[in-house]
Amino acid sequence: MNAVLEFFTKSLAIAEMELRKLLRDPMELLSRAVQPVLWLAIFGQVFSRVRGIPIGNVSYLSFMTPGILAQSVLFTAIFYGIAVIWERDLGIIHKLLASPTPRGALVFGKAIAAGFRGLVQAVIIYLIALAMHISLRTDPIAVIGVLAAVVLGSAVFSTFSLIIACIVKTRERFMGIGQVLTMPLFFASNAIYPLSLMPDWLKVVANVNPLTYLVDALRMLMIDGGQGAHSLLMNFTVLGVVFIVFVFIAAKLYPTLVG
Repeated sequence: MNAVLEFFTKSLAIAEMELRKLLRDPMELLSRAVQPVLWLAIFGQVFSRVRGIPIGNVSYLSFMTPGILAQSVLFTAIFYGIAVIWERDLGIIHKLLASPTPRGALVFGKAIAAGFRGLVQAVIIYLIALAMHISLRTDPIAVIGVLAAVVLGSAVFSTFSLIIACIVKTRERFMGIGQVLTMPLFFASNAIYPLSLMPDWLKVVANVNPLTYLVDALRMLMIDGGQGAHSLLMNFTVLGVVFIVFVFIAAKLYPTLVG
């Protein structure tokens, strides 16, 4: 019990350190609000006129908003690992690895901080939806569920980002790989169109894409009568299992940053 408490205490200390960096320079998160506005105000407005998309009785903007929130979470978290490369270059990683803090706590703490970044994105999306009169659920249980999904999704993709950083080790390669991964992850999901429109081979890809399960959970929680391809429990379970696996892998790879 003491070991578990110590693990979470040290994880929270790492998370606090990461959040202090964010509070000193919040412009990164605010600047990322531009992209959701463009997707909803331009792409969403155009595609809302297309009648052949099987989305049930909801408007396309309502259908699309959970997908854009998931996209914001993905795009914010996937480049999180570049900060670790900066920390290595500044010698911070060497000090952390020399401390008695478990490697898993280092990774888990950064995932907690990434979850907070995701919450900021959720607030921004809700404000945009309110300004555009997009119909979303605002009851407390639904909102709490959305925030939980956003935190878990942010943790998944930020930890994935840490794994990439541990493998490539340089900022230039990391940025290149990050750019290559974001678009396929986004378009090979149900963020802007339902799975039923996909060819069979793309459905297979979508079903192993964690973003699909994040979008699915958000859509069920944010939209009145929102239908998901999977149950809410399954969506959270898949994201949770993927997160645990990613934390384990990242914790094993973390020391290789300084190797």
